[in-house]
Amino acid sequence: MTKLMEWLIVAFLLFGSWIALITGNIHSPTSLKWYHYWFPIILLFLFGIYAALIVLYRVFTFNNCEDAAAELQKQIKEATQDLTNKGIKLKQHA
Repeated sequence: MTKLMEWLIVAFLLFGSWIALITGNIHSPTSLKWYHYWFPIILLFLFGIYAALIVLYRVFTFNNCEDAAAELQKQIKEATQDLTNKGIKLKQHA
């Protein structure tokens, strides 16, 4: 099952439960009536917080690949030297 299908199933279940609460098919205490109407907005707010936290976590735990960066710089120098040997003039970056 793909992530999209997982998210769609969860969204369908939450939306279906919300519709059942609003239409009265599921009975709940009357003290929670205000919650039923604000549920989609609260859920959207919580999803935004979740998304922001996931992005921040991924940014803070991003790995630096210093070996790969050094290898790439070496390959760039080799390619530049090879092109120079073939007579191609390259513009130098400042």
